[in-house]
Amino acid sequence: MDRLQPGERDSGTELRQVKRGDRGEPSEPSCCLSVSSGKTTLLDAVAGRIGNAGTLLGDVFINGRKIKREKFQDCFSYVLQSDNLLSYLTVEETLTYTAQLALQRHSAEAIRKKVSSVMAELSLTHVAHSVIGGRFFPGISGGERRRVSIASQLLQNPRVILLDEPTTGLDSMTANQIVGLLAELARRNRIVIVTIHQPRSELFRVFSRIAIMSRGELVFCGQPEEMVTFFSQCGYECPEYCNPFDIYVDFTSVDTRNSEREAATFSRMQEIASAYQSSEIYQNIRTSRNLSRDRMGVLMRLSQNLIYGLFVAFFVMRLDIDVTKGAVQDRIGIIYQSIAASPYTGMLNAVALFPALRAIGDQESQDGLYSKWQMFLAYIFHILPFSILSVCVFTSFLYWTVGMNPQTLRFLSFTAVVLVPHIIGELLTVVLLGVVQDPNMVNTGVALLNIAGVLVGSGFLRNTQQMPQVFQWLSYLTFQKYGCELLIVTEFEGLDFTCNVSSNFTGACLITHGNQIIDEGYPGALSRYTLDFFLLYSFLPALLVLGMISYKIRDRLVRH
Repeated sequence: MDRLQPGERDSGTELRQVKRGDRGEPSEPSCCLSVSSGKTTLLDAVAGRIGNAGTLLGDVFINGRKIKREKFQDCFSYVLQSDNLLSYLTVEETLTYTAQLALQRHSAEAIRKKVSSVMAELSLTHVAHSVIGGRFFPGISGGERRRVSIASQLLQNPRVILLDEPTTGLDSMTANQIVGLLAELARRNRIVIVTIHQPRSELFRVFSRIAIMSRGELVFCGQPEEMVTFFSQCGYECPEYCNPFDIYVDFTSVDTRNSEREAATFSRMQEIASAYQSSEIYQNIRTSRNLSRDRMGVLMRLSQNLIYGLFVAFFVMRLDIDVTKGAVQDRIGIIYQSIAASPYTGMLNAVALFPALRAIGDQESQDGLYSKWQMFLAYIFHILPFSILSVCVFTSFLYWTVGMNPQTLRFLSFTAVVLVPHIIGELLTVVLLGVVQDPNMVNTGVALLNIAGVLVGSGFLRNTQQMPQVFQWLSYLTFQKYGCELLIVTEFEGLDFTCNVSSNFTGACLITHGNQIIDEGYPGALSRYTLDFFLLYSFLPALLVLGMISYKIRDRLVRH
């Protein structure tokens, strides 16, 4: 790689260490990079994931051969700092699913053997049937999680493995084990490039080549022994019992706390860089099953609507047919709650569960396993059965407990209508999560859209016919309009009410038939029943298409 110009340069120093396995060129070790600043930008540039953050000038070579940009994905495999793994899958299942995506032309038996081989290579066989684990329940250790992330990349059989700070967050013993494992991989005919944050001094001689960068410039690159000799010749000795990593990074860092220190340290860095470029070292160098096992998630999906139904049923208790006892008001209240609250339960599911999957999708799409929009569709089709079951549990309990219109066909219509707002709430949230990174902002946005839809489209706050013309037009863009019309017709059509003539309420007995509610509040709704169903369900494919567009946009927004 000739030259890197990131969009924003850190003034600190980068310490790069490299390990490379024997690929027919024993005289040229390959390597690991350890960097103290700008390391992720460096690896992003090498892997072709610089995105819109900066401009990569020059070319990338592997073993003296120039790599075309479109081939980067086939050449490089990238292990990020964080382990984006599905918590409820076992180690073997995680690797098997990755292998099925990466090795689609291989047979099931070949994939099984490949997974077993990689687990053995990374010492994961003993935890093959253990779940990954997460924040709220135990699983494999941090070091084992990191090895699973590495194993996922090895399954793709890359020419070069890039690892961004694989020891971050690990204790010193586990970090040493990971570095030792990477060194062993490098000796097994693999190219390994690693960034490490503040490595221990005993790791100094583990790496076959070490590089230091400062302010985007290469200050030194060579073997550990050459590094000690070079800095000593420049007049910068490493004191006894000191960590060479820390000392050499200090020597090449630029201190920006004040102008005098910045000028002095920058001059020192330039002096060392010039000495390196004039050295013999420089002349000889070449630069180069989760969701299904999420019991808490499944329980949340199935129980939240039921719990909400319990609250509604508790307040209503039993519907009456006497208008003076709330026969009309209570039914409209249930319809309002069914349409207005269902999107919130769907939204909460997406905000709680999808961001973690989105992170995995971002990483694996960069690895070329699939596109982000495919992850979006896979999530939606996966949650559909749970959504349907959850809504059916809710409507089955609420409908018959409170005593709504006791006809099976009407119950099925009620369930079919309530299902759509619930799915729309989750689907709309996932769509927005494609272009908005912060789940809290999406949460707020979906809530406001739902409130606006209820106000404009339901006709409960104000009769649609009495609203300004612009709001009448806008109501046709809300699913609440069609859902409310359908539920009003489903419940009130042909329903007769009684009236307590001894009531003191003036005009209490003006409503005697359910059709009066329909004709006065939703004129023409009876004739639009089938059309309303069609328009209500048309929101689902429309959001699916919008979601695919959203995640194609995400491909451009998220490059790493």
